Amino acid sequence: MRTVYCGQLNQSHVGQQVTLSGWVNRRRDLGSLIFIDMRDREGIVQVFFDPDRQEAFQLASELRNEFCIQVVGTVRARDERNVNKDMATGEVEVFATELTIINRSDVLPLDSNHVNTEEARLKYRYLDLRRPEMAQRLKTRAKITSFVRRFMDDHGFLDIETPMLTKATPEGARDYLVPSRVHKGKFYALPQSPQLFKQLLMMSGFDRYYQIVKCFRDEDLRADRQPEFTQIDVETSFMTAPQVREVMEDLVRKLWINTINVDLGDFPVMTFAEAERRYGSDKPDPA
Repeated sequence: MRTVYCGQLNQSHVGQQVTLSGWVNRRRDLGSLIFIDMRDREGIVQVFFDPDRQEAFQLASELRNEFCIQVVGTVRARDERNVNKDMATGEVEVFATELTIINRSDVLPLDSNHVNTEEARLKYRYLDLRRPEMAQRLKTRAKITSFVRRFMDDHGFLDIETPMLTKATPEGARDYLVPSRVHKGKFYALPQSPQLFKQLLMMSGFDRYYQIVKCFRDEDLRADRQPEFTQIDVETSFMTAPQVREVMEDLVRKLWINTINVDLGDFPVMTFAEAERRYGSDKPDPA
């Protein structure tokens, strides 16, 4: 269905025939030529249709925003005066020789060129996630997850899944309960954390455990409280507190550099007594 992503095209592809699959981000009909900005998860590239390719040109006249399409064409270098420096693919364009409309689109309930209400964005989340800003956030999250796994694996930690259906335990919030079909009147609880399971793993000899895990807490929504959230969960045996801190600081420091190119430097360290004296809290945020 595709040979390359739209957002990956560059000068090295000039002269090559490519197959692109994605969505119409914008269409411009100049009469003698039809231009579209074609979008997929990696970005946008300009595609143009010429009347010399009559069948593709005629079909392109029917295109509208968010039509799902496939294009076969040749990558060409843009004239210097037509280079778009605001686009990652702005030095090239695709001369379309074949066009397939995979799916047509009605007028959408979300306008990609205007601010939409939060309610509308959540209702039509699958459309909201097409926006480059939202897509980039999910890609960044995937990048973070991949980096964390590589880092923890390199430091001898084992990625071990723990059960999602468990017993209710007294913790800091109420449990979400799941009724059992087999055991009438009995309920499972969704875990607030894998605390008990990871301690059992330590007893079993798995001395370095980690998991990127979902946690569930039935409590009111606040700035620092979510009913469902994901955390990097870690447990170790036979490591001192300074050793644990060294590994975690190294993870956070390298994660920041890898993700947003920010060097956090050395982490400030203070005693519990100093934190209470200066901030009245054992988890101060000096910033």
